[in-house]
Amino acid sequence: MTVWLFLHITGSVLFVGNIITAAFWKVRADIEGNPSHIHRTAKNVMLADYVFTLPGLLLLIVSGIVMAGRSGFGIGGMNWLTASLVLFGVTGLIWGGILIPLQKSMIKHSGHSVELGAVTAGYKQASRYWAIFGTIATLLPLAILYFMVSKPF
Repeated sequence: MTVWLFLHITGSVLFVGNIITAAFWKVRADIEGNPSHIHRTAKNVMLADYVFTLPGLLLLIVSGIVMAGRSGFGIGGMNWLTASLVLFGVTGLIWGGILIPLQKSMIKHSGHSVELGAVTAGYKQASRYWAIFGTIATLLPLAILYFMVSKPF
């Protein structure tokens, strides 16, 4: 069980760590306002999702399934595990259904910004929605992390 717990914690660090640091660098690029820097950062945020967030997600899922199966802990009724799984599902829907398309849009619009020499309205709009949904998709895993550590119910 110790190896699986280590893999689960590693997955959590990769997953939560990357979504927080990627947002930090994207916000910093937006504040700077340099279209070339914004474009590079938007592309690197997407790359970091594939290099860190996705492997972290896979580690979380595989190790979580193994540990839950071995412990015999059921997901019937409302408990910390069921609540965590629901929040994890919502996070996945936001990430896959909203954030990834917004990141692709930000890459496209930031490329146009480089061509024009100024940040476009299309980038600003996609970035604004990314900030809103990205905040939600960051807070939910933090709540899950709290549930996993404290097991409050």
